Amino acid sequence: MKEDGSVDYEQLKELAEWHVQEGSDAIIACGTTGEASTLVDEEHLAVIDTVVKQVNGRIPVIAGTGSNDTKHGIFLSVEAEKLGVDGLLIVTPYYNKATKKSLVAHYEAICSQVNLPVILYSVPSRTALNLTVEMVTELKKIPNVKGIKEASGDISQIVAMARLVDEDFALYSGNDDQVLPMLSVGGSGVISTIGNIAPKQTSQMIHHYFAGELEAAKEIQLAQIPLIQVIFSEVNPVPVKKAVGLLKGIETNYRLPLGQPEDETVANLQKEMTAYGLL
Repeated sequence: MKEDGSVDYEQLKELAEWHVQEGSDAIIACGTTGEASTLVDEEHLAVIDTVVKQVNGRIPVIAGTGSNDTKHGIFLSVEAEKLGVDGLLIVTPYYNKATKKSLVAHYEAICSQVNLPVILYSVPSRTALNLTVEMVTELKKIPNVKGIKEASGDISQIVAMARLVDEDFALYSGNDDQVLPMLSVGGSGVISTIGNIAPKQTSQMIHHYFAGELEAAKEIQLAQIPLIQVIFSEVNPVPVKKAVGLLKGIETNYRLPLGQPEDETVANLQKEMTAYGLL
């Protein structure tokens, strides 16, 4: 965001290009680690369009198009498909939650209007709606539902969810501090917050794991923990956005209700980013 609150599309292009060069395996445009919830539809779609055009097919671009209004979710998903994204990340409805029956109907309604692969997103700490194994068992019957970003933090649920993994359904970690545990039971990777400032290392961790280089993967996972703790010391995405600003020399502005992090948080970010070799 610029100081006047408008979206800084030029900086967005530079960040997208940096991620390509650093080895990110994909980019989520308008995910929930950001301020998509404060964007009007025209801005939301313009951000997606900007990232798609900058990346230009070099890595997949996945658009966040979830909503607590099914009709709105359909609109964003259909428009994102027109812009050329490779997939959709669709968070569960929030605030006006849903029963199992209506939740399935919600996802069916959105998925029926697009031809893109869809990743479900369960983050009950933010939405107050947990995608249980029973719910996901039903949802994965929808033909273009191809995976889930699981951010419940409940290891028992994650292990149970891993039993649903097959060649048509992938399990992604939604928590940076649980990546290797999830990979160990059949996960495919992470949709990451720390990846916004350490994309190369985070991607390397995943690739090390699948190459059988378990010690190298574990070393990266454990080394990231202190920085992850600072990134989540205030409400996401306030600290990680400040961290991006520190890393790239970008002025950091927020849209209310988000605001600047506490001075202590900034100091801790500088300390841990330096210790991790980012600054």
